[in-house]
Amino acid sequence: MAGLTGLNRKHNSVLVIRDADVVAAALREALVAASPEERPGLERAVALVESTAEATATQLRADWTRSRLAAVGFTGDLSSVAATKALRQAEPSLSLLAAVQLQKEALTHPA
Repeated sequence: MAGLTGLNRKHNSVLVIRDADVVAAALREALVAASPEERPGLERAVALVESTAEATATQLRADWTRSRLAAVGFTGDLSSVAATKALRQAEPSLSLLAAVQLQKEALTHPA
């Protein structure tokens, strides 16, 4: 997930968009016609997509939050004010309320 839709200074609702079911179906279709050499890689890809599809929206937001913090080099305490600041630096359109909400989700859903 490259970004979250719906978070900005006026709106704090979060919409997680997933198309894992479409990707999984395409991979399963490719697996049917796969050569023996291709099968292990496609089987692994199907397993990865299916495990992602099982993740809740809250888990996906928590993972996204940690990835955004890592992208700006934040390695400190996730519950700190510095983490909120780093998240807002990583995503300037986040309101303070949205950043705090995402931070809480990352804390309650560890990687």
